[in-house]
Amino acid sequence: MANSITLFKKYIDLLDEVYKQNAKTSILDGDSTLVQMGANANEIVIPKISMDGLADYSRNSGYVDGDVTLTNETVSFNYDRGRAFSVDAMDNEETAGVAFGKLASEFIRTKVVPEMDAFRFATYAGTSGISKVTAGATLSTGADVITALRTATTEMDEDEVPLEERYLFITPTLYGTVQDLDTTKSREVMNRFASITLVPQTRFYTAIDLYDGVTDASDSSGANEKPGGFVKAATGKDINFMVVHKPAVLQYTKHTVNKVITPQENQSADAYKFPYRVYGLADVYENKVAGIYLHHKA
Repeated sequence: MANSITLFKKYIDLLDEVYKQNAKTSILDGDSTLVQMGANANEIVIPKISMDGLADYSRNSGYVDGDVTLTNETVSFNYDRGRAFSVDAMDNEETAGVAFGKLASEFIRTKVVPEMDAFRFATYAGTSGISKVTAGATLSTGADVITALRTATTEMDEDEVPLEERYLFITPTLYGTVQDLDTTKSREVMNRFASITLVPQTRFYTAIDLYDGVTDASDSSGANEKPGGFVKAATGKDINFMVVHKPAVLQYTKHTVNKVITPQENQSADAYKFPYRVYGLADVYENKVAGIYLHHKA
């Protein structure tokens, strides 16, 4: 059994790699070494510092004393989802591991990652106080996109958001219209960002609904949520682009394969069972809401 455990650990490492390759928001993941884990598994402790500004210097009495305050804020994880899936028993553990690796990789690529991206974008877009377009608008041309991006960067400049680590997330369609311009002005605007990430519209909404995986169409809600996953909320709008200053967001994620249940231990089927759970945090610092700019459709 020891060899089997080692094998599955190797595949678990592979899953993290798959996530990094496909998640559009992984570039915003925070440095886990900067936070102190809370007493509970679903909490983290965030250090926050504040201090007084400059005061007049007196040639008689010298410096004016100032206060520095260091506080710890406990933040609860707001994303907790999971599924359990099975793989039929194979001839040996190695082939079972291969099947698990392929199945789990596809599961993460097509189900887990799009939902995580959608949840994060919707959470940031729904945060009170962020900068955003006054009224939703459809950007029809590359010139429209450049004008909107210039407005976004100017507002962030005026709000004194640092230029470093500003990341642009934009739909492939709108990015294509900018690329077609190929002008000095368009290149100058696009160079204002640390990186540009293309986000499919299918995971780029201002609000989403997470299906619980339990409710079916016969329930009072009338919605079939058994397939799980997410959908655009009734109040949600398509996002055109979003500019995120990385230090403004709290984004931490943990992927956990709780255990591998062997066919011998599985009482309901002759199959390996792999419970998969992902939980994490997507939030915005209260004093850094200006570090996010949202532009969405009407």
